[in-house]
Amino acid sequence: MNTHSPNMRPVIRQLDEAAINRIAAGEVVERPASAVKELVENAIDAGATRVTVEIADGGKTLIRVSDDGCGMGPEELPLALSRHATSKIDGSDLLNIHSFGFRGEALPSLGAVGRLTIQSRVAGQDGAEIAVSGGQMGAVKPAALNPGTVVALRDLFFATPARLKFLRTDRAEMMSISDVMKRLAMAEPSVGFTLRDVSQGKDRVSFRADAVSGDLFDALRGRLAQVLGAEFTDNALAIDAERDGFRLTGYAALPTYSRGSSVAQHLFVNGRPVQDKLLYGALRGAYADYLSRDRHPAVALFVDCDPHLVDVNVHPAKSEVRFREPGLVRGLIVSALRQALAGAGHRAS
Repeated sequence: MNTHSPNMRPVIRQLDEAAINRIAAGEVVERPASAVKELVENAIDAGATRVTVEIADGGKTLIRVSDDGCGMGPEELPLALSRHATSKIDGSDLLNIHSFGFRGEALPSLGAVGRLTIQSRVAGQDGAEIAVSGGQMGAVKPAALNPGTVVALRDLFFATPARLKFLRTDRAEMMSISDVMKRLAMAEPSVGFTLRDVSQGKDRVSFRADAVSGDLFDALRGRLAQVLGAEFTDNALAIDAERDGFRLTGYAALPTYSRGSSVAQHLFVNGRPVQDKLLYGALRGAYADYLSRDRHPAVALFVDCDPHLVDVNVHPAKSEVRFREPGLVRGLIVSALRQALAGAGHRAS
């Protein structure tokens, strides 16, 4: 409701940095699972081979992400908490993105709405830590830790309490976090992932996937068996097709392994988990002659291409993409899946 007097002209004001960060956080961090996604992606970008995530109370009171990646030096920690500061691209590279993170918004956004502590150490150097609470940054201090980074986020949304009302139960938030971890694990078979629930002083492993070695398909098959179960991989066909700079790999389940919803459709673009209408539509088209309309295929498919052929900077959560040649991508998916199903002896109805 507009409370301004009709005789008073509203004045445009520059928002302060804390307000800007809280607004940005509303786009980047919708719930605990969003924070976990951003932090785990940072760990993967840092070259980690093992990522451990500890959660308390559905992520509302604690999210701690530990990795054995390259780490950050003491002089880099304050910069890591500055918006749009990133080691992953320069300003000319927004159409040439190879990393998960690239905007430099995750850590400052988390520090704006929670109590954030970052400890990091580069191999051969001393470790350091920095804390930020509600957007207020502290001084860099020495810290003892193994090479890598530990990010602890406590009291998420304490600085924006209205957001807490929109969070679900601890159990529901934990399930969302687990789903995020599983999707990231599917994309990175060579990285080990562990998710622990440490609520109320307990320590329960909610999800674990050890690193898998081997060639592309052996490693992916092993990881998918860990995440989706052996029943999926036993009933899935390997997919490997290429067309005009786009490559499609992964596994697509036989029609006999169809599901009652689309929850088992896992799609990735350049290793990034996405929820993209074009790709979902291509799946429906590929299986249209094999499944009734109330059944849905189960897949784990990866589209890889030159970064210039896809824009991942469409949505703050980076879950949507825009292809330069959408028809080409759709055609590749439909033809590759239909060919695989036909080769397995399945005829269109």
